[in-house]
Amino acid sequence: MISTKNLIYDLADVPREWAFEHYLNLTEKLTGQDIKMKSVFNTREKTPSMCIYIDRNNIYRFKDFSSGNGGDSIALVQSLFNLPTRGSASYKIIEDYNQYVLNNGHNAIRSYKQHSKFKVTDYEMRHWNTLDQKYWMGYHIGSRLLSRYNVVPLEYYVMTKTDENDVVSSITIRGNYIYGYFREDGNLYKIYQPKVKDSKFIKVRDYIQGTEQLVFDKPYLIIASSLKDLMAYQKLKINNSEVIAPDSENTMIPENIMNSISSKYHKVCVLFDNDEAGIKAAEKYKSRYGFEYVVLEMEKDLSDAIKVHGIDKVRENLLPLLKQALL
Repeated sequence: MISTKNLIYDLADVPREWAFEHYLNLTEKLTGQDIKMKSVFNTREKTPSMCIYIDRNNIYRFKDFSSGNGGDSIALVQSLFNLPTRGSASYKIIEDYNQYVLNNGHNAIRSYKQHSKFKVTDYEMRHWNTLDQKYWMGYHIGSRLLSRYNVVPLEYYVMTKTDENDVVSSITIRGNYIYGYFREDGNLYKIYQPKVKDSKFIKVRDYIQGTEQLVFDKPYLIIASSLKDLMAYQKLKINNSEVIAPDSENTMIPENIMNSISSKYHKVCVLFDNDEAGIKAAEKYKSRYGFEYVVLEMEKDLSDAIKVHGIDKVRENLLPLLKQALL
């Protein structure tokens, strides 16, 4: 007979990191470090886009940029097994952990602190060159738009971290196609490296892109997926709308900010990428704020569509979709 004396019945007694290690088959114990891996929700993914990380409350969470799923260990299990409620996911974790205990013994509740992370601590601007011109003009984005939205080429940037022993590590990254995204006050909020697959974007601070350029003199607002798409949208000359973009498609603009901005427009429409993650993100905006969204099927995103098909063809395809969404 199997003794049940040592079994647990409260999710609080399950080590917080166990669910991630167990259900994701991690090869290393979680002790405070971040992990990046291929999406478990998208088996076709080639470049890892799923992050396991500790939040500011010292709790492990996940974010899968391929599918748009994210949250704590309960959300992970709920998404993995398509369970209807957080309660049913919690029950499964307890049940599976008890089975694990019967086979392996209890895992001790670990105490750990968040590992320090590399952060951008310095950079140097440079002049524009012909490589920059060729890259941005491929999307019909010229110097005037780049200047308006404070995009500046960088000679290099420095990333630094201090470990638990107060040892400072520093990395200097140089190369072509490195761009700093700046606020109007001159503060850097993001680095964009379009030729680097694993680290295209390095976030420096929170910022809703395009908000400082809003004039609030149009009836409609478009929420684009990125600053590049935002600038590309300007080239379409759809003169009855303004445009902003969140940090990323998977970052919801906070409700208090969104309500304040949207109240100044007749209607708001979301224009994100046409892949699964983009559509899911747009559906979240519709669910939370009631904003309609459009899916432009021409290429993965708006800027790519303009690059491949040209401004006139994209405008011809996009305008009817926007009119229908904004009616």
